[in-house]
Formats: sequence, C-alpha cells, structure tokens
Amino acid sequence: MLEDLDRLYQAQRGRNSLFSEKFCAPPNTDMGMIERIIAGRAGNGFWIVGPASSTPSISKKKKQYQKKTIRFVEAMAMPSFARRKAILLSRNLCNSSDVLRYSLLSLTSSARSFSSSGSEENDVVVIGGGPGGYVAAIKAAQLGLKTTCIEKRGALGGTCLNVGCIPSKALLHSSHMYHEAKHAFASHGVKFSSVEVDLPAMMGQKDKAVANLTRGIEGLFKKNKVNYVKGYGKFISPSEVSVDTTEGGSTTVKGKNIIIATGSDVKSLPGVTIDEKKIVSSTGALALSEIPKKLVVIGAGYIGLEMGSVWGRLGSEVTVVEFASDIVPSMDGEVRKQFQRSLEKQKMKFMLKTKVVGVDTSGEGVKLTIEPAAGGEQSTLEADVVLVSAGRTPFTAGLGLDKIGVDTDKAGRITVNERFATTVPGVYAIGDVIPGPMLAHKAEEDGVACVEFIAGKEGHVDYDLVPGVVYTHPEVASVGKTEEQVKALGVEYRVGKFPFMANSRAKAIDDAEGVVKILAEKESDRILGVHIMAPNAGELIHEAVLALHYGASSEDIARTCHAHPTMSEALKEAAMATYDKPIHI
Repeated sequence: MLEDLDRLYQAQRGRNSLFSEKFCAPPNTDMGMIERIIAGRAGNGFWIVGPASSTPSISKKKKQYQKKTIRFVEAMAMPSFARRKAILLSRNLCNSSDVLRYSLLSLTSSARSFSSSGSEENDVVVIGGGPGGYVAAIKAAQLGLKTTCIEKRGALGGTCLNVGCIPSKALLHSSHMYHEAKHAFASHGVKFSSVEVDLPAMMGQKDKAVANLTRGIEGLFKKNKVNYVKGYGKFISPSEVSVDTTEGGSTTVKGKNIIIATGSDVKSLPGVTIDEKKIVSSTGALALSEIPKKLVVIGAGYIGLEMGSVWGRLGSEVTVVEFASDIVPSMDGEVRKQFQRSLEKQKMKFMLKTKVVGVDTSGEGVKLTIEPAAGGEQSTLEADVVLVSAGRTPFTAGLGLDKIGVDTDKAGRITVNERFATTVPGVYAIGDVIPGPMLAHKAEEDGVACVEFIAGKEGHVDYDLVPGVVYTHPEVASVGKTEEQVKALGVEYRVGKFPFMANSRAKAIDDAEGVVKILAEKESDRILGVHIMAPNAGELIHEAVLALHYGASSEDIARTCHAHPTMSEALKEAAMATYDKPIHI
C-alpha cells in the first residue's frame, strides 16, 4: 500500500489538474478496512472519500495498528501541503535526497510531560530572545505550554532586530533615498538646489524603528502570557537555568524542556582587534558618528556588501578585501558575475584572492598589510575605518553546556537530531547555534518546528528551500539550487532567463538592471532553483519559494496569470523561457 501511496503522491507533483484514482489494499495487509483512497490536488490536495464497505475480522493488536494507519491517512487529508509532505517523509513515501533536513515527528512524542498551570516549573524555557527564541516562546505559549524566555540583552529581538537585519535595512533604505535624490531625481523631473546628509537624523530614524519593534515583541509576550526574564542564563542541570539578572540579582528558572536559542557572534580574524572605533564589526558600522572618507570591508559576504553599499552611497570610497576568488560564494555563478559588475559600476572596488596579514592603528587611520591569498608580495591599504565581516560563529560561551553534557561539533555548533534535540534529553537547540543557514527566518522556522515537536505535533523545516537575499541595490534573492550545484548532481536540466531590461514596469520606473534565472529538471520540468537580481528581489522571490515547496514546474508559473505591469512578470517570462519561449524577448 505504501508504494501505491507513493505513486499517487509522485503522480500529482507538478500537475495543475484534478485527478483521482482508486486504491485497493492488498488482501494480506492490515489495512483492509480502507477500501479506497482518493488522492487529488484541487486547491490544496489530498483527501479520503468513503468508508470501507466491510471490515475483515482482525485481532486487537491489528486494530491498534489500523488505528495508527487511519491517523496517518487522515493526516494526509490536512489542507497544509507542507504538513502532508512531512508525514509522507516520516513514512519514507517521497524522495528526500535533495533536502538537507526535513524535520518530522512520529505518532509519539519524546518530550517530557507538561506542567499544570499552577506549577512553578515551566513546560518550556527558552534561552535567547532573538528571532528563533522569541518566536519559539510565543508559539509554545500559543500551544498552551507554560513558557519563560531568558534574554541577556535586556531587549528582545536579538542581533537581527537590535544590531543586524533591521537597523541595516533602515540605513540601506535611507542611504538609497539620498543616493536617488542626488543622482536620479533630476531625470524624473524633480529638481532642487542641493541635497545633504543629516547623519544624526538618519541614525535617529534607524533607532526609532528598532525601539518600536522591540516594544512590539514585548507586547506580544504579554498578549501570549510568556514570562520574560532579563539576564544571562546558564545551565546548572538539564532542567534548571541560573540567571544573573540585568538588575544585579539572580534567580533560577526550571523547565521540563529547555531550548537553546542564543544565536551567533562576530567571527574575529587573527591579529585584527575590533575596537568599534577604527576597526568595527557590523554593530559598529551601524553606529558610525561620521562618514568615513575611506572604508575597507574585510569579507565579501552579505553583511559586508550591504554595509559597504550604505557608506558608499553616502560618499565613502569603499574597497572590499576577500580571501576567496568570488564574492558571496553561495550565489549562482552567472548571477554573481552580473551582480559584481553592478556593484563596481557603483564604484565599489574589489580585491579578491587577498588576505590581511597585518594591522596598524597607531596613526589617525588604519593601515592594513595585505598579500595574495596564495602568498607573495605585500602591500599597504589605508582606510579611515575597517569593517570586519568575515562571518559569524555560534554563541554558546558561558552556557554551561559541558557541565550537562551537550555535544558540539568542531565549528562550535550544537549537535541536534531531526527534532532539534541535543544529546541531553529535554534540551533542544535552534537557530545559529546549530548547523544550517545563519539566517533570522531560518531560526524562526526552527523555533516553530522545535516547539511543535515538544507539544507532540509534526514539525517541518526544509533547509534546502530557505531563501537568501542580499539587500543591496539591486537586490539578489535566491532559493533552491544554483547551476553549479545542479551540474554537480549530474541532473539534466534546462535554464530560462529574462532580463528586466525587457520588463515594462522596470522600464517605466527607470530601474531595469537585473535578471531572473530559473533552473528546471529537463525530464519533469520541476523547478530546481530560482535566482533574481532586481530592485526588491527579496519580495519577488517568494512566489518561487512557494513553487519549490509545492514541487511546481516552470510551466505552472508560466501559465499563472500575472498582473501587468509588474516586476513579477519577469518571473513568468523566465518560466516561459525555461519550458518553451518567452513573449517579450
């Protein structure tokens, strides 16, 4: 029967039309009570029609097995495609070889028992109030679990909200507005005598956004009855956390299930000491008191390019030093080259295959000694400010993990299984402290899935379909596999591309630099990856994310009506180019 269910599931992948097929259980199975299963995809898919006309005589043990089977089949009737997929994977009914981890839960739960409402012990304790931690805490409370969240910063939202994603996007937007006013408004008929940067006001707008969002999360905690403890937490046992509070006291928080969500910290470089004045991390780069004439960025990843863009737009001469041969190594190669050319047109300089071997801060500025990555002649690079953006490392210092026996790998990441459980029963970990993309939205998904596991439900996170975005201008957004990855798998594929130069909306607003690229399996037309370089690519990518989650084909997108004129039409045209031919090029 399981093979037949698999066949029905695989048959519907990539289809638009409703179909049904009779299923008959073999006489020697324990599922004779199920006479037929109708599997379809109209809107949201699987359902079961009709009870069995007769039930064979079966033993009590077999009845219990059939009861579980019915739960499984009923679960397949859920409207959520993602949850149905989790259940199919739990029964090994569909191919998960291209999924880094698709978390799922069996019919039984390994979580500890829950506390009564009047108990002092929590059902869930979350250490860390960042995107993963606060989302996990709220979700746990929504599921009826008594929950406490411990946050050392004294402000919720973690690195992302306080000194990362949110303040950087505020500065990216403000600096882009200034750059457009200075360089583009005149071509649209908007003229003025001068435009100036008011850096304190710009920083004030950033800080206002952060403060409002932080207060918003505290409001959500109150709404959902999450207990909030401000302080630094560390394990004293697998079910107890000692907290040194921000007010100077101490307390002990008990929990039947404890989630580690402490995030990550800036990765340092040998011989490069960050003082947040001349040599800054991303935190310091978000709070500079004046615009540096020369800014050197060490590291050509997401953070370095975004912060380089901010200060470059405001007038800094930006040079990016990267040890690797490419910027953003995880990006599709063809899109990466076009992206680098775009940044170079914005006067951002790149020194690839280059390493920093010395730093001198004795003078007014900073002198970096650099040499080729493979070794060779050294040279000096001068700057007013140096930004170190060489990645991040899991933050687990001082948590007492070794005391309770939580294992970590060589990179310092906490070892977890498919249910986010560590090597210590009742202790879980999510977000940046475990393997996987170090992204806020990935941490959020981890948090929800982890709590669902604890509550005895099915959790699901597909790390292969986590979108990534570089928030420069143009933005670059991707989901799924790059062309290099598809080639490495040996899969026959087709490529469809469409430039925004041929998109009517992009031309109308005079912002048409970029491209959409779609990779699809040749035989089935199933989409394998989508890569977009365009204004607001981070918003455009989510149609592709949904398409990949549903196993859609390029024809599915191509035959979906898109409003005109919109930037989204470029995705439709690229899909048409993948399986057939585009209209407008």
